[in-house]
Amino acid sequence: MSDNASSKRRLVLVDGSGYIFRAYFALPPMTRADGTPVNAVYGFSAMLAKLMAEWHADDMVVVFDAARSTFRNELFADYKANRQEPPDELKPQFALVREAARAYGLPAVEKEGFEADDLIASYAKAASAAGHDVVVVSSDKDLMQLLTEGVRLWDPMKGKEIGEAEVEARFGVGPALVRDCLALAGDSSDNVPGVPGIGVKTAAALLKEFGSLEALLARASEVKQTKRRETLIEKADQARLSYDLVGLVDDVALPIPLDDVHRRPPDPATLRAFLEAQGFRSLVNRLAEVTDAPPVPGAPKRIETLSYSAITDLADLDAVILRARAAGRVAVDTETSSLAVVEARLAGVSLAVDPGEGFYVPTGHVDEFGNRLPGQLDEGAVLSRLRPLLLDPGVLKIGHNLKYDLAVLRRHGVDVAPFDDTMLLSYVLDGATTGHGMDELARRHLDHETVPFEAVCGKGAKRITFPEAGLEKAVPYAAEDADVTLRLWEVLKRRLVEERITRVYETFERPLVPVIADMELAGIKVDRGVLETLSSTFRQRMAELEERMKGLVGRPFNPGSPKQLGDVLFGDMGLASGRKTKTGAHATGADILEDLAAQGHELPRVLLDWRQLQKLTRTYTEALVESMAGDGRVHTSFSMAVTATGRLSSNDPNLQNIPIRTEEGRKIRRAFVAEAGNVLVSADYSQVELRILASMADIGALREAFAQGIDIHAVTASQMFKVPVDAVKGDLRRSAKTINYGIIYGIGAFGLAQRLGIAHEEARRYIALYFEQYPGIQAYMERMKDDARERAYVETLFGRRCWVPEIKDRNPSRRAYAERAAINFPIQGTAADIMKHAMVEVARMLKEEGFEARLLLQVHDELVLEAPEAEAERVASRLKAVMEAAATLAVPLVADVGMGGDWSAAH
Repeated sequence: MSDNASSKRRLVLVDGSGYIFRAYFALPPMTRADGTPVNAVYGFSAMLAKLMAEWHADDMVVVFDAARSTFRNELFADYKANRQEPPDELKPQFALVREAARAYGLPAVEKEGFEADDLIASYAKAASAAGHDVVVVSSDKDLMQLLTEGVRLWDPMKGKEIGEAEVEARFGVGPALVRDCLALAGDSSDNVPGVPGIGVKTAAALLKEFGSLEALLARASEVKQTKRRETLIEKADQARLSYDLVGLVDDVALPIPLDDVHRRPPDPATLRAFLEAQGFRSLVNRLAEVTDAPPVPGAPKRIETLSYSAITDLADLDAVILRARAAGRVAVDTETSSLAVVEARLAGVSLAVDPGEGFYVPTGHVDEFGNRLPGQLDEGAVLSRLRPLLLDPGVLKIGHNLKYDLAVLRRHGVDVAPFDDTMLLSYVLDGATTGHGMDELARRHLDHETVPFEAVCGKGAKRITFPEAGLEKAVPYAAEDADVTLRLWEVLKRRLVEERITRVYETFERPLVPVIADMELAGIKVDRGVLETLSSTFRQRMAELEERMKGLVGRPFNPGSPKQLGDVLFGDMGLASGRKTKTGAHATGADILEDLAAQGHELPRVLLDWRQLQKLTRTYTEALVESMAGDGRVHTSFSMAVTATGRLSSNDPNLQNIPIRTEEGRKIRRAFVAEAGNVLVSADYSQVELRILASMADIGALREAFAQGIDIHAVTASQMFKVPVDAVKGDLRRSAKTINYGIIYGIGAFGLAQRLGIAHEEARRYIALYFEQYPGIQAYMERMKDDARERAYVETLFGRRCWVPEIKDRNPSRRAYAERAAINFPIQGTAADIMKHAMVEVARMLKEEGFEARLLLQVHDELVLEAPEAEAERVASRLKAVMEAAATLAVPLVADVGMGGDWSAAH
């Protein structure tokens, strides 16, 4: 917002409650040293710093909601009843944002029984009456009704002023009629009912015709459309109620008088102490912008852009290539049309050799009609020149999330080696304690705000692809990517060496990048017919279950509606009510239904079956069909820098969560098939986590059992239930398996009792007996918790750091979770390290031994390959050998191998 000089006083009203939610969901996770989440606090603090540095406000006040319940809940009990409880990671930040406001020297106000919007309206009215200029800082649409000549609105998320034109574009009416419009259309976010069948467009048209809500209701009989006319007459009281709910109270007694909300310079020592306690180094360095304090010595400086330019001449490209060879390094990034590697069209390539200078080589930008823009180099000519550079062993190529760029370039016949990946460097250093996107890393390590993608390509319905962006916007964005990547590499590579964890990066992460790139390009074939048949079968079965539920209840209801379900279970059926949600509704989660089913009630058991089929249909059978690419295959994206333990995850679609324990889940795996003349080969590590536990905790009994190839679950059952090993069957073995895995995941007596269906006291006895039989396990658990308390992380057998910052959290539940994580993370993380090393070695074996087989999937402890039938037996044999040799433990690693025409048959 422009800061035009004015003789009037200016009051800035900051919507603190509205901003913290938006900041929380907009920013990646961040935690401070003690594990407390602070991403919303960071966004809020950065926003305050920006406001104070750039605006010359005489008065500034931050306004918060006092509580969820206000006078509006007395008018309408279901007001905001659909709001979810704030995420656990956000709750501790509410108090911190108030502390942030005070640290910046700003008054923070709230008032019981009213929302922040009401206080903002009241301050705005009082300030306007006193002749002040008023600026409301908020992204809340409800506050648009305050917009007048003396009251302006600034959206901090978009960084722009909201004027009458923007209000008209959103509501179809001016600020004076926003309240009327919302009363008619309702507001689903606040559970304001409005008038059924009337949306914003219709509401705007009616208001333009009749002038106001009251005029419309008074003349409702004149509305032409029969259904709309009848609804307006019938729901007139509901419309008036909605009008009261969306209106802002502008005469609330001000918690701090208007004359006392002056902006006061923050105390430098207080503000610095607060920012340092949260770990906001970049904001500490900007203290001078809001106080007279000097920057912290040695803090990162905002980067200076020397030169970002386009290369539109091959001679200029050759010159940059020569500079890269001389420097022995170059940052590389590709710009494309899509995140889907098999569909992405190349728009251009970015290069950076020295910090502060970036180049973009556009090759595929088009106008709105698809015609190639002038002033670009030929793609083939560019790639032919880059190919030798990207394979030059004397030049290190540096990228961020390089698996994507590798896959894109490989589709164009270009390989990249050697290389470093800044995303993976950051991941190895800081694990899952923070995000590893380029924007966040630039903010954290370089104190630099990158150009957002939306600034180039827009968002929502108006978003365009990158090749459709004009070069004037594309060049600085793309060149910055390469420059920032190079700068991040300089910071992160040095840290990797200083912190002595190069082994994890060089052994497990970096070599896996080309393997993952090839897997994403390969994809896996999906049989559409199998999926469509399954969808039909599941839908039919769901309909049968719905009829069965209708018969049990005596009337139809929507089993997908938690409210209707609660009414049926605890109203119609009269079942014992469990806990309630914060809104007062009955909780109907899986745990509640499972408890009720265990008590012998049929409806909850049928509901659980219905939900399982609904999930399988929505998440898999229908979604997988939509995910199929033009080649008939599904190309999942493997995330390499997300989990706390080093395990891979997958998305678009997520193939990690396809259930394998149910018959329906196994049927879904049958839809993943081999191409004609090929088979799928699956290799699954057997009991790998228990084998790792036996090695890490030095459990003699477990080591001996694994060494002799004895069924470990049978051994546990024999010792726990006092029966011979050869007498252990069915239920006893399943119980022992639950105990074995449950205890290494830190399960307590309550959880074990639930899983085994036994009394709590009996579960306590089992756990005590288990620790007695395997005394080294408890010692291992205590050792891991002690390590975590001392260092805030635990390590795998190979040195990967798995961070558990909440181990010292004041919140008992978060601290207990961290203690369980400290026990389990080293085991899961070691399993992840072994699997990653196995993938690298399997890929090397396939290449060196001349096999046509290729890796397709990695799911949990399993690898899936596709191999020609003629070489499948040899591939299976070599696959088993390589996987079992991937690590040396105190017990043998065992991989079970299978083959088949589909995934289910191979597993």
